[in-house]
Formats: sequence, C-alpha cells, structure tokens
Amino acid sequence: MNYILFDGDARNKLLPFTFTRPVADIRVGILTIREKWELLLESTTTTITEEYLSEKWPMVELENNVMINGAYFPSESLLQQIKNLKTNQVIVHQDTYVAFFTAEGEEVDLENFDTIEVAEEPLFIENTWDIFSKNGEAIEQDFYWLTKDRESEPIPDSVFCVNKDRIFVEEGAKLTIASLNATNGPIYIGKDAEVMEGSIVRGPFALCENATLKMGAKIYGPTTVGPHSKVGGEVNNSVIFGYSNKGHDGFLGNSVLGEWCNLGADTNNSNLKNNYAEVRLWSYETEGFARTGLQFCGLMMGDHSKCGINTMFNTGTVVGVSANIFGAGFPRNFVPSFSWGGSSGVTTYKTNKAFEVAEKVMERRDIELTEEDKGILEYVFEETSKFRRS
Repeated sequence: MNYILFDGDARNKLLPFTFTRPVADIRVGILTIREKWELLLESTTTTITEEYLSEKWPMVELENNVMINGAYFPSESLLQQIKNLKTNQVIVHQDTYVAFFTAEGEEVDLENFDTIEVAEEPLFIENTWDIFSKNGEAIEQDFYWLTKDRESEPIPDSVFCVNKDRIFVEEGAKLTIASLNATNGPIYIGKDAEVMEGSIVRGPFALCENATLKMGAKIYGPTTVGPHSKVGGEVNNSVIFGYSNKGHDGFLGNSVLGEWCNLGADTNNSNLKNNYAEVRLWSYETEGFARTGLQFCGLMMGDHSKCGINTMFNTGTVVGVSANIFGAGFPRNFVPSFSWGGSSGVTTYKTNKAFEVAEKVMERRDIELTEEDKGILEYVFEETSKFRRS
C-alpha cells in the first residue's frame, strides 16, 4: 500500500511554520508527524501540499493509495482502521477527513463515500499553540513507540535521576553531572546528544539527535529540543523544531521555534499577560488576532528568523519567516516575514541578504541552501509582502 500525507484544512492555521514545510513535517513530541506515521506504518510516505512546496516534497501515486491527514497523529486504533479501509470509505473525526482509500486516476468524491468515525479520540494539531500545548501527550506516545522492547544506554553515576525507568538514553549520548527528574513524564536523550554539566531537567522532555543542553540549563517540561539544536538558560513547555539555537541565558516559555532560528543572549519572552487575561495570537488565516483560550502563550517564530541580544518579546508574539529583530523595547506582537528592525520600526529584509546569512548558517552544519529552498523562501517573500507594507 502507498501512503500519502495531505495538508488538510489546518494548514493555514499553522502558519508561519507551514510556509516552509508540509503540515506532516511539524515536530510535536520527539518525532515529526511524518516520522511517527512512517515508524508505525513501517513504510515511507509522500505528500500532497502547496504547489510551491511540491518540488521539495513531491507526491508519488501508485495503483492503490491511502491518503492520511498530516495534522493527525497515529495510534494503534487509527492504524488498524486505516489498514482496514476499502474503496469508497473515508475515516472522519467530527467534520474533518482523516484518511481515505483511492486508486490511481480515480475521481474522488468524499461527500459520497461511506463514513467511518474514528474509534477513539485522536491526537492532532489544528493551531500553532497546539504544538506546545499537546507536546506532553505527544512525547508520551513517541517515547512508548521508540523505546518499546529496548534497553537504554547506561546513565553515568554522576547524573542524578528520579524515576530512572522513565529515562531513555540513545547510543552516543553524553551526560555529565546533570539532574533528570522523570516524575511528571518521560525523558528521552537522543543519539549523540549532549547534556552538559549542571543541567536540570523535569520531564516530559526530549533532546533529539545531536542536540545539546548547555551548562546550567533549566528545563521544565513538556519541552522538545529538536535535532542539532543548542539550548541554554530557562525553557518551559516549548518546542524547537531543529537546527535552532537558544544558546544563552534568558527565558523561553510556551513557545515554538522553527528551524534555523537563533535567539541572542538574554532574549526573553513573556508567556503571561499582566492582567492574566486570555492571550490572542496573530492568525494568518483571518489576518487578525485569534483567541487561543490560553492564559499562557509565548513566542511563535518561523524558520530562519533571528533576534539580537537582550530582545524582549511580549506575550503572544508571532514572528514570520526570515525576520531579523534587534534593538531596545518590545517589537510588535506580529512581525511579518522578511522584516528587519524592531520596536522603532522595520524595513524589508531583502532575499539576497537573507540568503547570504542562511547559506553561512547552514554551511556550519554541512547543509546546503538549495535552489529549491531559495524558491520556497522567494515565494514566502512575495506571499507576505502585503503584511510588510501595512
């Protein structure tokens, strides 16, 4: 069977993160949603996404295909329902199509398909803030699948552990004189990751492959530090997709950082309003501020965005793709993509300059900024120009 992940209706609500990736490539928990499906299906997947992303994430259609909504996470029951799908059947959750069977070249009319309700309430993301607010449950699920019937690498005697059975260390990981408390959730230390001296961690927590906790880091779960990221200072209930750095002191809470982001030393974000009111967050779908239903909500930062030292982000700030923020005071709580500046005003960050920086940043990790990547960023630049003009 051929499995294809499609973006679904959640795509626009998950901007700015889906400007530069399909929905399925968002990291929640230890793995991306695609990685979860591929692990459980024991199969590769392809993608139906926006046309400008399709060259990097193409769709491969075979004789028999199952389409799966990329915003939904796999579970044993959902997996079984998907494997039992037949022609002209669609699995639904409330008013959302979760999965359906199709043959190559066949015209799909989902409204006339036989509907099958999901067997149990699924885990899924619909809004940007779901990425951190559902991260604890996602870490629990991924920890179970990744560590099932496996033994952890030995944990050095210098590391203080609470609830050690819920701590798993992969091959090549390095831990020195740290404190790991898995009372409230599991702790996963990925392959070749490093926990430096003095780090204090409360689960649920995931430190992914080749990621680093700097000396004296203070981590409150549920938090994920994605592959090849470096984190120091204080972090609470946040998700960092990968290849991003918060290498110094400062607070990051109830936040999501995309890939290739960098927070300057002593950058802080507010995650609670002074009047304790509900946080509203910029919505690209409505082009206004949306109610989150949350009292705690911090920073949403798209790929390739960066900020200078001592930057202060207000409660519920959304930063687009490839923005460069610096200077005193609080920047606006919506910073459009390709913005250059801060609280005193912004100008347009031209793509040629942005590409120069991205190439240097990625080169340090032996990764090339490809023509495909440039094409995607060029599209985002044009697509978001109306926000810069306003």
